[in-house]
Amino acid sequence: MSDRILGGVCVVAAAGMAWAAQDYAAAISYEPVGPRAFPLLLSVLMAIGGAWLVIRPTIRGGVFALDKLLPVGLCAVAIVIYALLFQWLGYTLATSLMAVPVGMAFGGSWKRSLAGGIGLGLVLFLLFDKLLDVVLPTGLLGFILGGR
Repeated sequence: MSDRILGGVCVVAAAGMAWAAQDYAAAISYEPVGPRAFPLLLSVLMAIGGAWLVIRPTIRGGVFALDKLLPVGLCAVAIVIYALLFQWLGYTLATSLMAVPVGMAFGGSWKRSLAGGIGLGLVLFLLFDKLLDVVLPTGLLGFILGGR
């Protein structure tokens, strides 16, 4: 039952994201896609995933269980803390630390979750910063990562 509620929340949030992204426009058109393409793509993917959670067949005879809700709550708390510390810690460090509780919620050990988070944070930072030229905050690691 909690999966269906989460799916419904995702569909509603995706609709809100798509509605909010309609007004995104660059002052100077320097690229053909524009700034609204990414949030619209994310909202479509989020709506598809949410709809799947709502309509998919129940694998186990669905009773509302606290053990299913705890990992979802842990992930939600980790993401809120991630958002609050993102600027101060920087992308790489915040992502590495956020991956620990999220990875553990999905059954990983804290060591593997931390290792995966460090790899994810570094690889995605380098991809966005160096290859795509997207400015991400470096935070406390600015002296190592070449802070902007």
